[in-house]
Amino acid sequence: MTESERSSRTLWSGRYEAAVADSVRRLNDSLPFDKRLYASDIACSIAYAQALHRAGVLNDSELAAIISGLEQVRAEFDSGAFVFAAGDEDIHTAVERRLIELIGAVGGKLHTGRSRNDQVATDTRHWQAQTISRVLRLLSALQRALLEQAKQHIQTLMPGYTHLRAAQPISAAHWLLSYFWMLSRDVRRFELTREATLISPLGSGALAGTPYPIDRHALAESLGFLDVAPNSLDAVSDRDFAVGFLYAAALLLTHLSRFAEDVILFSAPPFGFVRLDERYTTGSSLMPQKQNPDVLELTRGKAGRLIGHLAGLLTTLKGLPTGYNKDLQEDKEALFDAADTLETLLPALIGTVETMRLQPEAMRAALDESMLATDLADYLVQRGVPFREAHALVGAAVRAAQAQGVSLSALPLPSYQAISAHFQADLYSVFDFDAAIGKRKAFGGTAPEAVRQQIERAEAFLQARDV
Repeated sequence: MTESERSSRTLWSGRYEAAVADSVRRLNDSLPFDKRLYASDIACSIAYAQALHRAGVLNDSELAAIISGLEQVRAEFDSGAFVFAAGDEDIHTAVERRLIELIGAVGGKLHTGRSRNDQVATDTRHWQAQTISRVLRLLSALQRALLEQAKQHIQTLMPGYTHLRAAQPISAAHWLLSYFWMLSRDVRRFELTREATLISPLGSGALAGTPYPIDRHALAESLGFLDVAPNSLDAVSDRDFAVGFLYAAALLLTHLSRFAEDVILFSAPPFGFVRLDERYTTGSSLMPQKQNPDVLELTRGKAGRLIGHLAGLLTTLKGLPTGYNKDLQEDKEALFDAADTLETLLPALIGTVETMRLQPEAMRAALDESMLATDLADYLVQRGVPFREAHALVGAAVRAAQAQGVSLSALPLPSYQAISAHFQADLYSVFDFDAAIGKRKAFGGTAPEAVRQQIERAEAFLQARDV
C-alpha cells in the first residue's frame, strides 16, 4: 500500500471494498469545522493513553512513544505546520493518522477500547468547559464596566419607563444596575452549565462500555472533570451540555439585546441621554453626519442567531433513537458559532459601555411632573385614604390638569379640593423628583442609599469570582 493510499483510508475502511462516494465524503466529513478541537483531542488522548497504561494495556515505552508523538502533533498544529490528508474525515482521524505516521504501529494502540462516540463527546465537553471559562471572564468585565458607570450616576435622575412610556423617576445607576443583575443570572447559568459539562463520557466505548480495566474516575480527574457519566449508552448520545451552552448563550444575548435597544434609543437625538464614543460607532458611506450604533445593532441582531442555534439543536435531538446517531454531529457548528459570536461581540460591547458618557442634564430635562402622580396618591394614603380611592382621586386631578392645560404642580388648590377635601396646601411638596426617589429606599429600590447597597452587593458578586 502506498503512502497516499494509506493516508486516504478511513479508520473504518477495513469492512469496505469500495471507497465512499465523494458526495458522501463531503456530507459526512466534519473536519472543516471540528479541527478547532485539536488541543482538546490531544489532551484527552494523552490522558486516555495514561489510563491504558495504568490498566496494563500499554507498557512504559509504548506510553512514552504515544505521549511524545501526540505532543509533536500538537506542536505541528500550534505552529500551523500540520498537513491534513485525504482520509482525515474529522480531527480525531487526523490526529491518530499523524500519530501513527510519527511513531509507527504502536500509535494504533491508543484507540484500544475507545470509540469516536465517547472520544468526540469528551473532546467537545473539554473544549466547551474551557470556552465557558473565557466567556465568564468577559461577562465579568462587562459587569465591571456597568458597575463603574453606575457608581458615577447614583444621583443622576432619569425617567423610568414601562411600555416605553415615562412612568416614574429613577436614578441612572438603578437603570445600569438592572442589567448588571440580569448578567449575574447569566453568569450563574454559565457556571452551572460548566459543572454539567465536566462529566466525562470517556471509557464508555461505542455504547456498551469498555472491557479493559480503565479507572474512569481517575481518568476524568486527570482531565479536570468533576465526575463520570454513570451509563455508557446515555454518555455517548448525551448532548444536554451543548443545549445548556446554547440556552445560556441565547438568554445572555436576549438580555444584551434589551440593553442594546435601550442604549440605541437613549443615544438617539430625541432622547440624548447617552453619548457613544466614536471608536464604537460607524459612519455612513453617503451621509457625512451619521454616527451609527452598529455594535449595539449587531448585539440585537445576533440574539436571533443564537436563539436559532438553540432551537435547531433541540429539534435535532428530539427525534433521535437510543445511542449515538450521526445527527449528533450537528451540535458542533452551532456550538462553535455561538462561542465565536460571544467572544467577538463581548469585547466590543465592553468597550462601548466603558466609553459611553451619560448626559445628566438631558436625563433630568426629560422628567415630567406626571411621573409623580403615584407620589401624589401616596400623599393621600398617608392621610388615611385607601390606595384604590387615592388612585382614582389622583386620576381625576390628572384629567383636571389636562383640561386646564397645566401641570399637576400648577393646578390650583381649589381645583384639587373640588375633587377631594383630603387635598391640602402641602400637597405641592410632592412635586420634587429628588425627594420622590429618596423615598424609595427599601431594598432593591432606586433611592441613593438603596443603590449603594446594590453596588456593595455587586462588588461582592465580582470579588467572589476574583475579578
